[in-house]
Amino acid sequence: MSKAPFEPHAEELPERLPVFPLGGVLLLPRGRLPLNIFEPRYLAMVRDALAAPLRLVGMVQPKDRSYGAGVIPGEPELCRVGCAGRIISFAETGDGRYLIELKGVARFAITREARENQPYRVAVVDWSHYRGDIDETPQFVDREKLITALKAYFQQLNLNPDWRALETLMDDRLVTTVAMLAPFAPHEKQALLEAADTKLRAELLIGLIEMAVKANAGPPTQLN
Repeated sequence: MSKAPFEPHAEELPERLPVFPLGGVLLLPRGRLPLNIFEPRYLAMVRDALAAPLRLVGMVQPKDRSYGAGVIPGEPELCRVGCAGRIISFAETGDGRYLIELKGVARFAITREARENQPYRVAVVDWSHYRGDIDETPQFVDREKLITALKAYFQQLNLNPDWRALETLMDDRLVTTVAMLAPFAPHEKQALLEAADTKLRAELLIGLIEMAVKANAGPPTQLN
């Protein structure tokens, strides 16, 4: 499989990665995530990432603060698994913000946080379990079951998506798009991130959607 010109190879992935803790936000390999950056430390992070060869930022969810303090006093502990995204677009605003878009590259496991001089957090990461993310072979997904679940779910949410556009997406892109955009709880998003591959992620996604539909359906109608 040939690579796009700017896509990294597994052997190029760095040992240290700037990390952006953001609860309830999910980035998956090959998914696209727009971000509005305004905090000074994350503005610095973006500038440094743009100066690096691969332009990578690690997206990771913070754990609930009840789990304990992180390496940096006053900062939450981070979930162990995150996903690195490559900055593929960048724009400045007139009020001092950066608008960027990340494209998911591969997941990583945090082995420890590095104490460095940057104002943002940096992690020493292990890619070994997730190198397959870069060139994952397309897998069978029960597309009919997923679409059926989605129709019931979107109807409950009073959403009217462009079904024609959704149904033209390849299986892996459909699973990634729905998993990233659906309003699941942070722990559910983390479970989707940590699913071993697209097939298992699709099965989990269908299960989460079906549970959400059932939970919001209300009590059964009583017949007299």
